Amino acid sequence: MFDKPQSEHHWLDQLVGDWRLQHDCTNPDGNTSRTTGTIRCRSLGGMWVICESNGESAHGDTWSSVMALGFDPRKDCFVGTFVGSMMPSIWLYEGNLDPSCKRLPLETEGPAFLGHGTCKYRDTIEIVDAEHWLFTSELRNEAGEWIRFLNGTHVRTSS
Repeated sequence: MFDKPQSEHHWLDQLVGDWRLQHDCTNPDGNTSRTTGTIRCRSLGGMWVICESNGESAHGDTWSSVMALGFDPRKDCFVGTFVGSMMPSIWLYEGNLDPSCKRLPLETEGPAFLGHGTCKYRDTIEIVDAEHWLFTSELRNEAGEWIRFLNGTHVRTSS
């Protein structure tokens, strides 16, 4: 079985290339931090985009991560995974483009930021233009409100 890429797969191609990143995080406990680094996104046969990141936190800690994103026509949604050197969890994504086709909200569930148990998260990729994209992370609190805790910018360094 060899499926052909669909328009949703082509949407992900906008991420392919090398990028400089800056992520600003405000933890629920009020602490803020900034991390900088690079991200290289490549296509895997036109069906998946694999994004490999590395960087350094404001405290000098190095990190790396891998995100894989694709579109599953059987589920009729984008799917993906995220793993990082800074945590033992794998994050499983599902989401759909918003009506503007500029934003891809990806929902997942993972360990609660503070305390025990799990909570819902939403990571959103927003295409600004061919040279910039944004990445935001939110968590859903007990009242059902989405609270943003991460704002990330990505600037292309090469195609």
